[in-house]
Amino acid sequence: MSFLLFAVTALHVLILVLLFVATLDKSWWVLPDEETVNLWYDCLYDNTTQSWICASVADSPWLHTVQGLMVLALLFSSFAFVLFMYQLYTMERGGLFYATGICQLLACISVFTAALIYAIHVGEFHQNRQQGGSFGYCFVLAWLAFPLALLSGVMYIHLRKRE
Repeated sequence: MSFLLFAVTALHVLILVLLFVATLDKSWWVLPDEETVNLWYDCLYDNTTQSWICASVADSPWLHTVQGLMVLALLFSSFAFVLFMYQLYTMERGGLFYATGICQLLACISVFTAALIYAIHVGEFHQNRQQGGSFGYCFVLAWLAFPLALLSGVMYIHLRKRE
């Protein structure tokens, strides 16, 4: 039982790390000249002034939706972890972790929806930039967090507390 508890906790911490990096790091879109764009700011290095020039990338309501859903996924998953720890120490033996599982499934749905919207509307988000480019590693991490959060949510729903 202790190995299962360790595995579930480690999986949840992995999901939280993936969501934090995917939400806050700077590589959702990679331009052909190796410049990267994140969800929040578009920063380019100007060689003439030797300084960074940053502009908000939040011009599209779809991008606002992606930003909000990624933050929501992070909040749901964080709350699910805190709730799991609380239930682990206060729930009676034989109880199920329904609330934790539901919060984790909501995080799963949020990150899935955010990544899907970003994939569908990526051309609209980067229409004023040079042509070309590809998805960055943060986008991949968001898609990786989706099935892991789904697995974790289903595991929490079926997990019973034992002594």
